[in-house]
Amino acid sequence: MTATPAPTDATAPEKNDFIRQIIREDLASGKHAAVRTRFPPEPNGYLHIGHAKSICLNFGIGREFGGPVNLRFDDTNPAKEDPEYVEAIKEDVRWLGFEWAELRHASDYFEVFYRSAIKLIEDGKAYVCDLNAEQVREYRGTLTEPGRNSPFRERSVAENLDLFTRMRAGEFPDGARTLRAKIDMASGNINLRDPAIYRIKHVEHQNTGNAWPIYPMYDYAHCLSDALEGITHSLCTLEFEDHRPLYDWCVDHVDLVRNPHLYQPLVDAGFAVPAAKPRQIEFSRLNINYTVMSKRKLLALVDEGLVNGWDDPRLPTLQGLRRRGCPPAALRLLADRVGISKQNSLIDFSVLEGCIREVMDAAAPRRMAVIDPVKLVVTNLPEGHAESLVFANHPKDPAFGERAVPFSREVWIEREDFMEVPPKGFHRLVPGGEVRLRGVGIVRCDEVVKDGDTIVELRCTLDPESRAGMEGANRKVKGTIHWVAAATAVAAEVRLYDRLFSVPDPDKDEAGKTYRDYLNPDSVRAVRGWLEPSAATLAPEAPVQFERLGFFTADRRDHAPAAPVFNRTVTLRDTWAAKGGA
Repeated sequence: MTATPAPTDATAPEKNDFIRQIIREDLASGKHAAVRTRFPPEPNGYLHIGHAKSICLNFGIGREFGGPVNLRFDDTNPAKEDPEYVEAIKEDVRWLGFEWAELRHASDYFEVFYRSAIKLIEDGKAYVCDLNAEQVREYRGTLTEPGRNSPFRERSVAENLDLFTRMRAGEFPDGARTLRAKIDMASGNINLRDPAIYRIKHVEHQNTGNAWPIYPMYDYAHCLSDALEGITHSLCTLEFEDHRPLYDWCVDHVDLVRNPHLYQPLVDAGFAVPAAKPRQIEFSRLNINYTVMSKRKLLALVDEGLVNGWDDPRLPTLQGLRRRGCPPAALRLLADRVGISKQNSLIDFSVLEGCIREVMDAAAPRRMAVIDPVKLVVTNLPEGHAESLVFANHPKDPAFGERAVPFSREVWIEREDFMEVPPKGFHRLVPGGEVRLRGVGIVRCDEVVKDGDTIVELRCTLDPESRAGMEGANRKVKGTIHWVAAATAVAAEVRLYDRLFSVPDPDKDEAGKTYRDYLNPDSVRAVRGWLEPSAATLAPEAPVQFERLGFFTADRRDHAPAAPVFNRTVTLRDTWAAKGGA
């Protein structure tokens, strides 16, 4: 069985967003002989769907323009970082279908960052400041008022070098001093008001151990990492637009291209250092309603037990989306559909669901399952009747082949496919009415058996002239329902997932409510279902469409043929549109 292949880079239409236009112009002008990009996550949490857009952009550009893409962990804050996150991030990138040219860490460059800071001090561009965090905020000014110079701003180069080397030696406690860039305390851009570039933290680092009691700030380390790796186009989201002047300031004043002695330790260690001056370009991040993507809030959901871990299928984390069954091709399709722009926008959750449906419709074989069963007995078939029927695995793709489906006198059907008092427009089974039993023939309901008010059995007659392939099968009957043979049905746990939040904007804090108050109580419901036997044998993470029920995926952790577990990835249609988006 083969799935319809996704478009390759050779067959996909050329993308022409503003970033790619810049890259084409840079290549055409000779500014760059080749393109080099990177994906630079901080290993302080799990990646979410917003990161998928950045991954697809950076690695997609690498594929399109034939340039290498580095995966670099910006691990400059060890107090919040964990090797668990590192491994999950690497797994996520590969799951999305990408591979990096080189794996790098900001911590690989700690000695270079330190040497570069010494250069800034020697050039009169950085100083050691003794103000504490509260005082720094007080001196910084506001968006409408300039800041004030630190009383330590005019320390001599010699004093700054002495203090900074003693910071490096671990002589001072956490928070006692910082190294600040000397830029402009009156700047209209608050990021240029002498930002800190080093702080004291006596914290063990996952890669460097206790070698460093000081750590570089993100804005300082990030841009120099890009320069060291020869990144030509440093792509980041719009919240870093105001940081770009600082990015350029650090790159320009350290000037690694003209000061190769600063990165000589890397060369001695065998690193390739294609030093260059990178260009930062910002684009809008991916925002989707009915979810939260703040790392702080996601961590709270996990730590407070409001979800079942980072891979809970209701979370927007890539681990959660994968476990739910979202195909990586659907996230790549979403990134293409959303596009790249400078305008922040909010994407409706239904756009993601539409991408999932589109990909799964082509890639998922069909099977029959019943999740709210009621027994239907075909009374004019003999006791013990058993036969095998042939069904196509995919109605649109013969390459998926066919399968044998057992049929017996007693079958399970969905309880909602029968109504004693049907509403107008109901075209399924009713007392005395007929319906087509999928692939079998036309049955008429003759008797309804109850236990109190509960229907326990429907006794029906099969029209023998309406069997599949016979002339009577062409007789017009409005409804067709699916079924599973009771004698051979396999019991399964079916987890019916829905949106985690019940409102489009759970981030809004009003009337004393927080995102916790908007959790959807119906976001997951586990039921016992019945499957045709071939569904149970699907491998973990295998996609499937349970006919008329939705697209499902065998759970990657809990599923086994002897104890099947399926997650509903997405419904067949947008059920939230009918609710008016709430």
